[in-house]
Amino acid sequence: MDRRMDNKIVLVTRKTRLEDLVARYNTVNQAKFYIEHLGADFSDYVREHDTYHACVRDADSALRHFGRVQMVERGFLPNFLFGPGDLVVALGQDGLVANTMKYLDGHPLVGVNPDPARWDGVLLPFQVRDLAKLMPDVLARRRTMQEVTMARARLNNGQELYGVNDIFIGPKSHTSARYTIRLGDREERQSSSGIIISTGLGSTGWLKSLQVGAAAIAAGGGAWQTHEQVTPWDADYLHFTVREPFPSKASAASLVAGRIGARVSLTLVSAMAENGVVFSDGIEADYLEFNAGITVEVGIAEKRGYLVI
Repeated sequence: MDRRMDNKIVLVTRKTRLEDLVARYNTVNQAKFYIEHLGADFSDYVREHDTYHACVRDADSALRHFGRVQMVERGFLPNFLFGPGDLVVALGQDGLVANTMKYLDGHPLVGVNPDPARWDGVLLPFQVRDLAKLMPDVLARRRTMQEVTMARARLNNGQELYGVNDIFIGPKSHTSARYTIRLGDREERQSSSGIIISTGLGSTGWLKSLQVGAAAIAAGGGAWQTHEQVTPWDADYLHFTVREPFPSKASAASLVAGRIGARVSLTLVSAMAENGVVFSDGIEADYLEFNAGITVEVGIAEKRGYLVI
């Protein structure tokens, strides 16, 4: 009996831009007509698509030397059940690593860059050609892994959601969110366009863009100048920032940024009749409702992510 078949490897993939266009416009030719009608280069979509699927085939072939391979497209992750001993490989952009990690519980995650000429790949330290030498060490647990702190949002109805980069709480569309926010012994009613809770891994993403904008405004519209402070990926705290807080007779704006520590969670109580949401890592389709009567508590997750480096 081949003992390699005892290993199960889950290969996580994503749709290309071309596949998204075809899903929208039904055929490649119609997608091409739409893109070229706007003056864009359709061949770039084709090159990206062909390069990615060649890497998928090569990765699948390489991984089958070390175990049973199951492919999962990103859209199915919310309902996919990972086995406790699964090894997971994400083949895509950085966002795919974050989208995958939040559904794992202690599983080693290998990030593979399918197109280094196109993607920087901060979370993608490997290429397909590295898998042959990498996998024996990963399966034997000899490879170093970077621990990643995650955030967790838990509702008072029992639902919960994890975030690897960040968690958003606020309105589904471009309207104002109304809620009560509480951190430790501080509490106030607010109206804003939502709250971002960021992990160390996500601190250079959405959170940074908010900080840059706020600093530039405070400087009178000048260039943003400051020393960038990088938060460790395994930090024992989270950052939170309120987007566009609006002070009025019914709402305050003093509790608008800070840290959430291991013993202090951030609590919000919705005052919205509808369209309130909680989602993480930019996946708006996988959301929890945050409407009147719902309380959400956000803090450091009890589980961690493990990225193979």
